[in-house]
Order: sequence, then C-alpha cells, then structure tokens
Amino acid sequence: MAESPWIAYARPNEQASLRLFCFPHAGGGAGAYRSWVAGLSPQIEVLPVQLPGRETRFLERPYETIASVLDGLVDGLRPLLDKPFAFFGHSLGALVAFELARRLRADGLLPRRLFVSGYGAPHLPVKLPPMCHLDDDGFVAALQEMNTVPTAVLENEELLELLLPMLRADFAVYERYDYQTAPSLDCPIIMMGGDNDPLVSPEMLAAWAEHSTELGQMHLFPGDHFYLQGQETAVLQVIAQTCLAQQPS
Repeated sequence: MAESPWIAYARPNEQASLRLFCFPHAGGGAGAYRSWVAGLSPQIEVLPVQLPGRETRFLERPYETIASVLDGLVDGLRPLLDKPFAFFGHSLGALVAFELARRLRADGLLPRRLFVSGYGAPHLPVKLPPMCHLDDDGFVAALQEMNTVPTAVLENEELLELLLPMLRADFAVYERYDYQTAPSLDCPIIMMGGDNDPLVSPEMLAAWAEHSTELGQMHLFPGDHFYLQGQETAVLQVIAQTCLAQQPS
C-alpha cells in the first residue's frame, strides 16, 4: 500500500482480504482509531482517515462543506480502493462515510459494509442548533452543552485554542449539509450507538435502514455519544464478525 496523507497510523497488510476505512467525529482525527489498527483480525487492514486541519495535517486548511470533503476523499482514497473495502464513521464521520459511498457508487465502487455510529439517519431533521456564527466563548459553551467533543479537549485551553479553527470548520459541514434524495445503497448498513446518547436515539439510528436495499443490523452499547471509548473491544468484535462473514469462503 502506497503512503498517503489521507491515511495515518496504518500498518500495511498485503494479506488482508478487506480494507476498513475509519472516519472520525467532528474535532477528531485519525488518531481516534490508532488502537484499532492492531485490534482487528489480520484479515482486515484498518485505514484511519486523516482529513486536513488536524494531527499530521494540522497546517492544512480544514474543509467547511461536505462537497469539499468528498472531492478531497475521492481523489485521495481512490488508489486504495483496489481491493474489497468497508467504511466506518462515527458522528460526523458517519455522514461523511455515507455520502462518500453514494459518490463512489457512480464509479461502480461500493463498500461491502457501511458502519454508521452515533449519528441519526441523514434525512432526519438536524438536532444541532446553528453555532458557527458564535464568538469563541459562545462556540465552546455550545460544544460543552451538547457533549459532541471529548471533555478532555474542551478543558485544555491551549489545545482548544489550536483546534478551534478545525472545530468550527467541522461544525460548518454539519450546518451546511443539505440532504438530497437518491436511490438506496446496495450494501448493508450497520447502525451502532450508545444506549444513553442524548443526541442520537435508537429510533434515529434505526432510520438508516431506509438508505439500504440490504438487510442491516443495529447494535447498541452501554454509554453516551462517546461510547466507543469504553466499548472498543465489543465494537471491534462486531465489526470483525460482520466484515468477515461476508468474505468469500
């Protein structure tokens, strides 16, 4: 696998039968999935996706619209789509993974599985209030109230100051997103979330089923919007079993 700025922390594995691209939440980067690289089956090559404006790409300007995110990803990931692949996205990452799957479909490419985590189906009304117009103090206060960014980040003033441009850009993607009706995807959608997530109810997760022609599954785990942090082993087990079950015998 050739090196790419769009992928960080991956370990090339030519023996893997499937590549799992992992898209982070708003304010997050590829580091959110760093531990997953060694945590899944040897048959699955985990590729944490790194968008501009964070971690290893901190000096680059972050994207502010879903269209610009997709344009960058289509070009950046295309060389890596030469073997079967699946997508996992949490929160904003779920929306990005879904829209990228729809974009790639036009080129005859489709993930074997689409895992959407911590985000309601895209056709549902947006629950987050507009906030990109707020000043820094108001913006941070809104983030704290919604619990959409890890507390450790919000409580570190120096880190927060560095991350604010990227956080604003990510939430601009949310606010400017305009769902467009399109045919359902011909791949199963696996819905995942915390059973105590104040932002995303089980009903909002279940509504993702409308966007697939295939039979999907829903898995709820103990926890809130950031349930992944405490349920990593259980989550990885579900992902591995689901991905490998579809591989040719």
